[in-house]
Amino acid sequence: MEGLYHQTNKQVHEVQSYMGRLETSDKESVHLVENEIQARIDKVFSNLERLEILSSKEPPNKRQNAKLRVDQLKYDVQHLQTALRNFQHRRYIREQQERQREELLARTFTTNGTQKKILDVANTLGLSNTVMRLIEKRAFQDKYLMIGGMIVTCVIMFLVVQYLT
Repeated sequence: MEGLYHQTNKQVHEVQSYMGRLETSDKESVHLVENEIQARIDKVFSNLERLEILSSKEPPNKRQNAKLRVDQLKYDVQHLQTALRNFQHRRYIREQQERQREELLARTFTTNGTQKKILDVANTLGLSNTVMRLIEKRAFQDKYLMIGGMIVTCVIMFLVVQYLT
């Protein structure tokens, strides 16, 4: 029992060192390190099952202490398993965010195509090109009017806050 306990304890410490290595590994080797950690954790769990059986066969005066040591090891391994799952979950979310970011960067936004479609629809409705140019000019002017109004509103809010406090 003692030999298996020390061997299992050593394996737990090796898994902890692998967890430290997992944080610093690059994207290509992270899967290999994760698989290695999972394999070691599985081996530790099988050793713990054998240790539980062996601890129940210990003499009554040593049985409580043996079960306590096995339970402590089991607790440590469960925390390592949870830490591995959390790391995998964070990595999955990070990769998903990177994919979404790349998709957004690869997407091209074309307003010219939209503007052309609007002109086509307006022409079918009977609006002339001069009326359409007037509408476009008005939209351009309205944009500057809106920005000016926002700036004036911010200045007024700032002055109100300055004088009321």
